[in-house]
Amino acid sequence: MTVARRWKILITAPRAVAMIDRYRACLEGAGCEVVVGQVMERLSEGDLLPLVGDVDGMICGDDQITNRVLDAAPRLRVISKWGTGIDSIDIEDARRRGISVCNTPGAFSEPVADTVLGYILLFARKLDRMAFDMQGGQWKRLPLHSLGERTLGIIGLGDCGQAVARRAKAFGMKVISHTLNEVSQEVLEDLHVQLASLETVLVESDYVTLHPDLRAENRHMIDSKRLRLMKPEAVLINTARGQLVDEEALVMAIREKWIAGAALDVFECEPLPAESPLRHIPNVYLAPHNANAGMLAAERVHSSSIRNLLQALGAAR
Repeated sequence: MTVARRWKILITAPRAVAMIDRYRACLEGAGCEVVVGQVMERLSEGDLLPLVGDVDGMICGDDQITNRVLDAAPRLRVISKWGTGIDSIDIEDARRRGISVCNTPGAFSEPVADTVLGYILLFARKLDRMAFDMQGGQWKRLPLHSLGERTLGIIGLGDCGQAVARRAKAFGMKVISHTLNEVSQEVLEDLHVQLASLETVLVESDYVTLHPDLRAENRHMIDSKRLRLMKPEAVLINTARGQLVDEEALVMAIREKWIAGAALDVFECEPLPAESPLRHIPNVYLAPHNANAGMLAAERVHSSSIRNLLQALGAAR
């Protein structure tokens, strides 16, 4: 027997929206009326304002949940983030209003780390380029690097950064890291990671991969000044947040050969605009914010997002 509806739930996380038919019965059986937002990647403040007036809970993606949005949602009791990052939510204001904000920490560390190592291998071993040459009838031996000869710099040594370090250790890479996370000496020794200043990581690394939380103070942390610190043969990898990198400076850095290339899964504006110059510069791999894709990981996040939502709503009764 279906429970009488008590709560109205707005679903705006793109991957939750895509799978909502699998979970609708669970939510409705728990007393939820489900409303599904029309979303490609994320909703802006303006997109959300007309949707939240009578909702009790949300399962959101990287939507812009600001003070104005919270003002427009007087019934809101819980925001359940589909995934880990909650930087797009005004956390302090939500807590002042008694709104629970839930997420799934470390949800995608393993698939993101796989993606980072995949990019490193593409740059070091040039597998895609040799395959393209061969398919075009060419027999061309390219200069390559063994990963054991290379240094990896990890900025941010939380769950994702540590997962990357484990993989780099298996390949025999030297790993250095700049992080604000508290990491025990035991973990550092186990991962074979040396801590260093941000400047040292940028100067010494052949590959620099970004994994810090996005905060006001580290927006554009990779700017023209810091890109100029990197080796001319170095590569920047960003699977964290697009706002960590000044894209205009990055385009110049690659065009002017300050660095050798980049791999970007995230961007300052998503979806990446068609006119973005990043689409037209050499030696750059681009992906549509998909580094976290993993079927089992996604299933776990679907379940935990719903569980977090229902537990918080139950506590708010």
